[in-house]
Amino acid sequence: MTLTLYTSGYNYSTRRCTSIVNWFVTKYLKRYKIEISVHHRGMYRDGVYGWVWVTDCPHRPRSFEIEMHNFLTVENYTKTLLHECQHILQHIRGDLRDKRGIRCWKGIKCPDLEYEQMPWEIDAKEAEERLYEEYLTSLS
Repeated sequence: MTLTLYTSGYNYSTRRCTSIVNWFVTKYLKRYKIEISVHHRGMYRDGVYGWVWVTDCPHRPRSFEIEMHNFLTVENYTKTLLHECQHILQHIRGDLRDKRGIRCWKGIKCPDLEYEQMPWEIDAKEAEERLYEEYLTSLS
């Protein structure tokens, strides 16, 4: 595993962020050389806990930026960061891609779906609870 991890922002635990990302990458992405930047900021106006996007090439992404809401409970923070890491896994596997500005899931164009109908969000939401339990177990 070769992970380059950057964290920034305010009102967050660097140790917690690093622990969660390192655990996920070691367990699910250890074959890849990737770069992840996690920036913490107030996201009340955005109405989200977090999001992630590719910062290098869309065809074989290896560099990602995550923005995290910095006023979350420890549980919500952990679940949200794991949710965003699941999106990174989707991108690296090639399940989630952006082709000419259109989001594709497993090769199928999905341009105009509501948030709750997006298959990559359904997948990440389902994985979130499992990942959370696996992460907590790894700490024991």
